[in-house]
Amino acid sequence: MVRTQIYLTERERAGLEALSEASGKKQSELIREAVDHLLEENSKTRRATILECAAGMWKNRKDLPGFGAMRAEWDRK
Repeated sequence: MVRTQIYLTERERAGLEALSEASGKKQSELIREAVDHLLEENSKTRRATILECAAGMWKNRKDLPGFGAMRAEWDRK
């Protein structure tokens, strides 16, 4: 693990302390869980955005081969 220093508001610090006491987890563990959750959610959103941008990108292109014919060649007979 890498040691990181952060600044919290009094409200954030008090809330984190209360969660720590209620859950029996260390504050650092709660912060790591929150960061993991944020990264996971961001990853899902980023992936969805990329897929949405890619959807239909070949639509109406005239310079591509007919994929139906190409796929038929790959089918086992």
